[in-house]
Amino acid sequence: MRAYVPAYELRTPASIEEALAWMAREPGVWQPFAGGTDLMVLLEAGKLAHRRFLNIEKLPELRGVAVASEHVTLGALTTYTEIQRHPILFAEFPLLCRAAEETGSVATQNRGTLGGNIANASPAADSPPALLVYDAELELVSSAGPRWEPYNGFHTGYKKMQMRPDELIARIHLPRTKQGWAQHYRKVGARKAQAISKVCFAAAAQIERREIHDLRLAFASVAPTVIRAAAAESALRGRRVTREVIAAAREALLHDIAPIDDIRSTARYRLRVAQNLLEDFLQCLPS
Repeated sequence: MRAYVPAYELRTPASIEEALAWMAREPGVWQPFAGGTDLMVLLEAGKLAHRRFLNIEKLPELRGVAVASEHVTLGALTTYTEIQRHPILFAEFPLLCRAAEETGSVATQNRGTLGGNIANASPAADSPPALLVYDAELELVSSAGPRWEPYNGFHTGYKKMQMRPDELIARIHLPRTKQGWAQHYRKVGARKAQAISKVCFAAAAQIERREIHDLRLAFASVAPTVIRAAAAESALRGRRVTREVIAAAREALLHDIAPIDDIRSTARYRLRVAQNLLEDFLQCLPS
């Protein structure tokens, strides 16, 4: 059943100040609308419950990629296509570029935005595991001013975030600290393209004297939110990769993830695949 379009209202603010004023005046009533790649699917299926939207797609304050000596900052409206084409992102943040490449079709990549992917808060999203690995921070803005929030911990539950109804995501900040780290990204779906992930995995490890000095392990589709695998990281940090250490990391991962049975896969399958993806990454590291 398709939605009744006249039941919806879309306003286009002339500036970010106007958009934030609307959101402050009626918190929770006006929801930002950018690329629309998720919302339009719901609209077409007659399942878009929210009715009032603010079209922020053309706001210049939310666009662009700024490169500084210690970090790269992406506007929330940066598309997946723009991510793939940016030379610094391609060279230093390959996991994010790989996630952008794995997201939907070319049409989706041309319209879909990084900020929208975060705000949609799907536990199966492709880019959030890479953002966790890169220690991303989010700039949230409202009429009261901006504030920064670490991306790790931003999602507090299924479709729940550390963001007020009068706020929107303005920028994503990526520290340039993972150069020289071994990096790995893998998405497992029902097919090779345009698939929602059964399991998505991003990882990076800093190796010193053949030991894992530091690392980040992040998964999607194995918990109510995208997660950092803290227990598995602790089992590996400061260790040399051996069969015994790999086995301990696989066991520790059981404390990090809580997959479920759903239409795309089973909890048992997701658990085994997550462990296997972790092992594949570790076996590629110097031992």
